[in-house]
Amino acid sequence: MTRGLFDLTGKVAVISGGNSGLGLGFARGIARQGGSVVIWGRNAEKNAAAKQELEALGAKVLAQQVDVASEDQIIAAYDGVIKQFGRIDCAIANAGLPPPRNGTLEQSSKDYLSFLDVSLHGSLYTLREAARHMVKRAEAGDPGGSLIFCGSLSMFKGLPGKIPYAASKAAMGAAVRCMAVEFGKYGIRANTVAPGYIKTGMTGESAELSPVDKYFASKTPIPRPGYAADFEGIAAYLCSDASSFHTGDTLVIDGASLINL
Repeated sequence: MTRGLFDLTGKVAVISGGNSGLGLGFARGIARQGGSVVIWGRNAEKNAAAKQELEALGAKVLAQQVDVASEDQIIAAYDGVIKQFGRIDCAIANAGLPPPRNGTLEQSSKDYLSFLDVSLHGSLYTLREAARHMVKRAEAGDPGGSLIFCGSLSMFKGLPGKIPYAASKAAMGAAVRCMAVEFGKYGIRANTVAPGYIKTGMTGESAELSPVDKYFASKTPIPRPGYAADFEGIAAYLCSDASSFHTGDTLVIDGASLINL
């Protein structure tokens, strides 16, 4: 079958938090274009279900139980990827925690630091260690690679009570731009995808729109929530050679809600 412009045959992509929601949407897009997919998640049952779904799309899939708050687990997981597939072409740092529900003054420093361990440090380690393997491959004569961070509109907006969430997203946005500049000489590009309001497991799995879904849809020029399927295409593009000169960018996919003043 001819896959065309975004053909990912022979490429290997690692997606943290890839067993559900947006992460699984990214993984589906890559799988549909012939890429091999590595799923990282803490829940073994959800990992197995995602693996089965992606294999049904024809992809080669490795599911690894990884807690991205652990730098050691990330390093060991990448070693496993190299052992099975021999390369890493794309890494998507998608794993993260939902925003806090209480106000800033009620959040403890312990909770703040624990949040950053996953959503900031875990994302940084995920992309940094992927870059390490990509650079090694480039130095052996096979340059290229794609580093992708899943951000949010909190990178641009003030959100009351959501400081840990917004801070982690904004800090990683800066880190991604630094990676784009540092690793460009190896043909490695680094970009952020910033979703708007997306109906995923964090916001409810039901096909019926909840009051929250309807509220955000009413604020969006394309009057609906986003879905994981809306991110299959951007994952395929950013992982493919079609994006080989696209780096240091933040791609907002939000139905134009950010610019709807």
